[in-house]
Amino acid sequence: MSEPVVMLSHEMLSPVRQPLEAGGLRVAERWTLSDADRQAVRVIVHAGEIPLPPEFLQSLPNLGLIACVSVGYDGVDVPWCRAHGIEVTHAKGLNADDVADHAMGLVLASWRKIALGDRIVREGGWRDDPRMRPGPGLKGRRLGVMGLGAIGEAVAVRAEAFGLQVAWWGPNPKSARWPRAESLLKLAQDSDILVVACRADASNREAVSREVIEAVGPKGLIVNVARGSVIDEDALIAALKDGRLGRAALDVFAEEPTPAARWADVPNTVLTPHSAGGTVDSIPRMVAQAVENVRLFLAGEPVASPVAA
Repeated sequence: MSEPVVMLSHEMLSPVRQPLEAGGLRVAERWTLSDADRQAVRVIVHAGEIPLPPEFLQSLPNLGLIACVSVGYDGVDVPWCRAHGIEVTHAKGLNADDVADHAMGLVLASWRKIALGDRIVREGGWRDDPRMRPGPGLKGRRLGVMGLGAIGEAVAVRAEAFGLQVAWWGPNPKSARWPRAESLLKLAQDSDILVVACRADASNREAVSREVIEAVGPKGLIVNVARGSVIDEDALIAALKDGRLGRAALDVFAEEPTPAARWADVPNTVLTPHSAGGTVDSIPRMVAQAVENVRLFLAGEPVASPVAA
């Protein structure tokens, strides 16, 4: 076989090229991949939320590793990969604090009307605008976390610092200092604020359903820093328009980039462009982890951060 090729799966990964090439590796891009390079691809460096269909992976006969720069890997069929001798790695926990910070920023921006207040001031208005009627404070409110992994735990710690009562739900019980609800629906019913921070997979697609959304209710807030697939986005939008949900603050969407027109007439929303996990601190750590996994794999050594089986 010719010299091994490391393939970048998306244009957003172009910053990874330099450290890979500095390590003496030959880098190709999925969107310009030649037939010769297709045969030589040993590694894909990947942004985990982007689908990598098995049909495409089968066209790379010597592929052995998918190194996700991201923490998430929902675009990769891990069981299929493992069954076909392809290892999958990710940046486990490396941006958890940054995502949790962003989640709490979304809570504050929405619950305390900070984003709305900014718009009103820029429009020439002030606090006598009816949209700025006093609302509830945070202390003593109930915050539920869907998914108590590294991000969910970091959210819970921050929420406690604001005086919030914290509970959580996930499909697998674990030892934690916060109570676990008996179901996602019960967590939603008992929460003023529901923060979605779980790992996305086929089992929780649209798990935040119309029923869960309505359980949070007309005075409640849903924050999503996980993946857009976890929420029934059509049901969320309908509930916001009808007043069956009080507000929503989203960093992730069912389709990305999300169409601006989709949100033009949706009230009580704070939206950010899937930016929670990307800081000048976390991105170098995630890139370095992916590059190290590539190095280890090509050297025939165990990878550093495999996706858990």
